[in-house]
Amino acid sequence: MGRFDTAALETAALGAATTDADMFFQLGMMYSTGASVEADYVSAHKWFNLAALNGNRDAIRLRREVAEMMSEGEIATAQRAARAWLGR
Repeated sequence: MGRFDTAALETAALGAATTDADMFFQLGMMYSTGASVEADYVSAHKWFNLAALNGNRDAIRLRREVAEMMSEGEIATAQRAARAWLGR
């Protein structure tokens, strides 16, 4: 997947139901591993958080792992981003 595909996936997520845990999980994986995008733990945490809220158990574990590599401020930023996404 290239950068265009990541943008397409994020665009699809914007139109997705708030319960599309698989799509959210895939975005978290892409951002946490740097697959097709620059690694971004804040974005990864945001997408894992949304996936976890919708029942993806793997996202719960991976969100915790990503959080271990983040500062408290970064975690707070990711949580605000997830809340903002839910409130869109």
